[in-house]
Amino acid sequence: MTDNLTYKDAGVDIDTANEFVERIKTSIKTTARKEVVSGIGGFGGLFRLNTVDLKNPVLVSSTDGVGTKLRVAHMMDKHDTIGIDLVAMSVNDVVVQGAEPLFFLDYLATGKIELEKSVQIVEGITEGCRQAGCTLLGGETAEMPGFYQPGEYDLAGFCVGVVESEKLITGSTISVNDRIIGIASSGLHSNGYSLARKVLLEKGKLGVHDKIPGLEKTVGLELLEPTRIYVKPLLNLFKNFNIKGLVHITGGGFYDNIPRIIPQVCRAVIKKGTWPIPPIFNAIREIGNVEGKEMFRVFNMGIGMMIIVPEKECDAVLERLHVLGEKAYTIGFLEKKDDQADQVLIAEG
Repeated sequence: MTDNLTYKDAGVDIDTANEFVERIKTSIKTTARKEVVSGIGGFGGLFRLNTVDLKNPVLVSSTDGVGTKLRVAHMMDKHDTIGIDLVAMSVNDVVVQGAEPLFFLDYLATGKIELEKSVQIVEGITEGCRQAGCTLLGGETAEMPGFYQPGEYDLAGFCVGVVESEKLITGSTISVNDRIIGIASSGLHSNGYSLARKVLLEKGKLGVHDKIPGLEKTVGLELLEPTRIYVKPLLNLFKNFNIKGLVHITGGGFYDNIPRIIPQVCRAVIKKGTWPIPPIFNAIREIGNVEGKEMFRVFNMGIGMMIIVPEKECDAVLERLHVLGEKAYTIGFLEKKDDQADQVLIAEG
């Protein structure tokens, strides 16, 4: 007599997957915008674009993950904030082009669905969507036995936003003497973790539950601090100020991200000492003996978002950011670039 094999015997539990979807429906509903047409669980998410108030809308999209920050979440067995990071990486990339994030989709892949862990991950995603004002329109949970180590998973996120064509922020009007405002980060955000783990956990021989003098939290909690979502304060600024350019400080730090927005004829001069650098970065630099330039190439160094504005509007933009509860600083300016000079200069204050 031949045994009748099932999908569950092969490692995929459809009943658990269905229960997971039911568990997350309530949380997902809290992110709904009025433009949402469909509920969760369909073949595709439906979203009615509001074209009444837009003359020439441009859709802006972004996709990203959270890199090896996931490794720290696995080590800590803490999964309730990693979803915030996932949303932040995409919505921050969308808003820097002047767009309002509309909806988000997620992809969660794992060897075996662990119900409570998966629910925590998605609840983090819905929290990120609430912070960004976008809806979690749909997603995919892929159970792939034998592909991931037990307990491991991977995440990817996808965001779509919209902006009036004439209000796209491209950096084309940036010019000499414009000012650079930096908004504080919450920590490492979601970049540089391969180096951070190498320094702290390998070279420094620290455990995720250890504490470093000068840091309030354990190493693990410092590394898992969620990425800041800058959407709502930036949308507020767009209504009231001439924002010439925005820079989301992600992979590549200051040196690779600033040139993505400023004209070739300009150089950004960043003045060290004009903002406080969080202790976690100093710990990485000292324990790893990492050179200063490398730190600014890899990490955000306490500045997660940069805003480029005309000199005459700088003080007013700063004041508005402070009213909105943001820690913001004038950290630099634009000057004419010499032919052989780099586009970014990190100068002593």
